Amino acid sequence: MIVAMLEHASEDQIQRVTDHLMKMGFAVHRTTGARQSVLAAVGKRIDFDTRDLEVLPGVERVHRISAPYKLAGRQFHEHDTVVKLPNGTEIGGKEVVVMAGPCSVESREQLFAAAEMVGKSGAKVLRGGAFKPRSSPYTFQGLGLEALKLLREAGDRYGMAVISEVMEISQIEIMLPYIDIFQAGARNMQNFNLLRELGKVRKPVLLKRGIAATIEELLLSAEYIMSGGNYQVILCERGIRTFETYTRNTLDISAIPVVHKLSHLPITSDPSHGTGLRDKVAPMACASVAAGADALLIEVHPSPDEALSDGAQSLYPQQFSELMEQLRMIAPAVGRTIG
Repeated sequence: MIVAMLEHASEDQIQRVTDHLMKMGFAVHRTTGARQSVLAAVGKRIDFDTRDLEVLPGVERVHRISAPYKLAGRQFHEHDTVVKLPNGTEIGGKEVVVMAGPCSVESREQLFAAAEMVGKSGAKVLRGGAFKPRSSPYTFQGLGLEALKLLREAGDRYGMAVISEVMEISQIEIMLPYIDIFQAGARNMQNFNLLRELGKVRKPVLLKRGIAATIEELLLSAEYIMSGGNYQVILCERGIRTFETYTRNTLDISAIPVVHKLSHLPITSDPSHGTGLRDKVAPMACASVAAGADALLIEVHPSPDEALSDGAQSLYPQQFSELMEQLRMIAPAVGRTIG
């Protein structure tokens, strides 16, 4: 249920309504907009009369919500959420933010070469895997803590924020000092224990859509994070599994405008995983921006043919530079900018 307070409602009145909702058995989340405060009451109770709340001082209106996702939906938070990063970058605003770098951190030389190049081309966030979830147990699994330290050093040197994937709860504390955005991968979209713990941290979380997940399931996974008090969630369309076998996945670009209609959370597109083919990354990145993506997550490697993971979908440095120029022409056509 949503309780919209009057514009002039006092803090005492808001607290009284909050206390009343908690006595009814609801967990209460508050958002304060430019005009009024809104309280989202989350719980399973359905046997109540909204008029009991409407008569409380300071209440403007009360709405029952039919959608199962309360905090991620626009009924709770009408205006777009903008996630702010330590380097001044804002995800969800007018600028389409590009996050780029290698699939995994393989060495200092490889990472710094990639970071320098993508930073000069306009990327605002450096991506790189420290812990790599691989389909085969015999493939490269990442450098762990060493990779995190390298990512932080490279990000600081080239003025970029840092994003890396967290695979399990025990890694959260290890990663906290080094990264600016936690990435919850497709395999972990419904790892609800991990999502609950990410809800306790106060750093942004980029949540990838599962390989066979519906949009509603993605928003419900975001709800797990937000219900813990962490509202800095960035959704990510990274391709879903269909009957098509030519590409690695099917990048569901239509999910971008659908998510914007249903949710206030920013959404990223990952054309690298969405296609799995280097020559398809740029067209899908351009299409994603045209469809309204707030950010792009792109794999770039100094020498993709020698990459230890996902080389076939990683761009060459020159390709990334050319893509950025293309995006700078497309973004203004849809009222956006590119760094």
